[in-house]
Amino acid sequence: MKERGKGNVNFSFDSFFTVSFSRVRTPQKTLAETTQKTTHKQKAIVDYLKQNPKAGRKEIAENIDGITEDGVKYNLKRLQEIGLLIRHGSDRGGSWEVVKG
Repeated sequence: MKERGKGNVNFSFDSFFTVSFSRVRTPQKTLAETTQKTTHKQKAIVDYLKQNPKAGRKEIAENIDGITEDGVKYNLKRLQEIGLLIRHGSDRGGSWEVVKG
C-alpha cells in the first residue's frame, strides 16, 4: 500500500493481533474538499485578506456586506481551523497569511 501511495499498514502484536490502515489524502483532494466547505462570507474574507493582510475584524466587517465583527471573528477562527488562514504576530500588529484558496 505504501509503495502505491495508498497509505500505511501497521501491525501490532500483544495479547491480540491488530492491523490498522491509514489512508493518504492528496493535497489537491484536500484543497478541493476544504474549498467546498467554505461559505460565501468566508470566501469574501479570504479574498479581502489576500489584498489586505493586516486588516482587523472591524475593517473586514466594514468592507464586506452582511457580516458583523462577531461574524468575522467566528469565520476567521473557522478558516484557521480548516487551514486556509494563519495569523502571524500579535492581534494589533500582526497579519494574516492566506495559505490556500
